[in-house]
Amino acid sequence: MRALETDRLTLRPFTADDADFVLDLYSRMDVQRYISGHPPKLMKDRTEAVALIEAWARRDDGTCGIWAVQEKAAEDNVAGQLTGTLLLKPIPASGPELQESGDIEIGWHFHPDFWGRGYAPEAAAAVLQHGFDAGLPRIVAVTNPANTASMRVCGKIGLQAQGTTDRYYNKTCQLFTADNPAGNNAGAES
Repeated sequence: MRALETDRLTLRPFTADDADFVLDLYSRMDVQRYISGHPPKLMKDRTEAVALIEAWARRDDGTCGIWAVQEKAAEDNVAGQLTGTLLLKPIPASGPELQESGDIEIGWHFHPDFWGRGYAPEAAAAVLQHGFDAGLPRIVAVTNPANTASMRVCGKIGLQAQGTTDRYYNKTCQLFTADNPAGNNAGAES
């Protein structure tokens, strides 16, 4: 997976050393309330976190992947704190077996300690550009209709609201889309 950088953040692959952060992030109701089932499924132990990190590593195809979002090193060269997760992955279509839809989804999950700092749109914009540079023709995002914070992030990074849909995850979601500004051949070699 290609590491990405923004002014304040480094996006890199997760490692087993990040399991404590993953457990902390995904064991929080305020994080999981919009992204898992009803009732939300909270992560319970470090073993689950390690298994999730291993599953994320298998998603890496050079374009799609799951990035750890980390603050850049401080002036004293101490590594910055992990702040969240940025996803670029195939999105499952609604249906009994949640098969891939053919669309690519961007998403983000940030630790509450880092909400309100602008990290989500900063990291998401970098991943959106990465996807378009790799030649993806279109990227979608879906949010729970009550998740106004994620809807604001979608707007900040240039995704266009398309209304509600039930095409993904067997749920009614707000759909946002962005088409590659360079057209369908962006990133393709001549």
